[in-house]
Amino acid sequence: MARFYLLATVLCFIRRGSSKQADCFPSEWLKSVSVSVKISKAGFHRDLQYRVQWSSTDHDVQALLVQKLPSGVYMDAYQLETLRRDTGLEVLLDSEVDLEAPEYLSSGFTALVFLSGTHEAVVPVHGRYHRPSDSSKPVKVDIEPPRVLLRSDQCRTLGPGVRGVVVEAPCTVSNHSICSWMQILDLQGDAGVSLELPVGDSSLVLTVCAGTVLTAVLSCVYLLRKIWKHGSF
Repeated sequence: MARFYLLATVLCFIRRGSSKQADCFPSEWLKSVSVSVKISKAGFHRDLQYRVQWSSTDHDVQALLVQKLPSGVYMDAYQLETLRRDTGLEVLLDSEVDLEAPEYLSSGFTALVFLSGTHEAVVPVHGRYHRPSDSSKPVKVDIEPPRVLLRSDQCRTLGPGVRGVVVEAPCTVSNHSICSWMQILDLQGDAGVSLELPVGDSSLVLTVCAGTVLTAVLSCVYLLRKIWKHGSF
């Protein structure tokens, strides 16, 4: 629990001035950075596909995606831990997520997606059950675009003229230490995604209840007849 409180408090913006990082992340190079987000699969179980691109550079660059998610969807921390062991996917959630709660009893949260050694990641996301509606139309859940943070061990501060701000965030998915990351402003390809989820039709409540009760009564009558006919008393 302590790591969740630490993560929730460090995602703040701090502006700093220096000339060192301008050599690592010049404004012209930052213009080459772009991010794309796609959503695949259907139904309640989807995949968020992230891809960050930038032009070549002579030093290592690490990327971190800060993705805010609404109450209509959730990520499974147990599934993420399994994927971390099996595929190397690194995702850190800023709070505990109730996997069973419906949308109207849930709150949004933030996921940190670390792109260590790669520019791509596929993160599973799941839809929550929504409150029944009197229409058969599916509900639309909008997911805003992620913030893209960059860091390099050769760069410590943000230089003048760089179109970005410094953000304090965990250095790695282990969340044991805090590092300074640069969030890029005016990012190319900065667009969110959306998904549609089916909802229950509240106009069918009486029909479904009546059918359920009738089926239960007929089943009980059938079983009682069989027991009376073939049972031993």
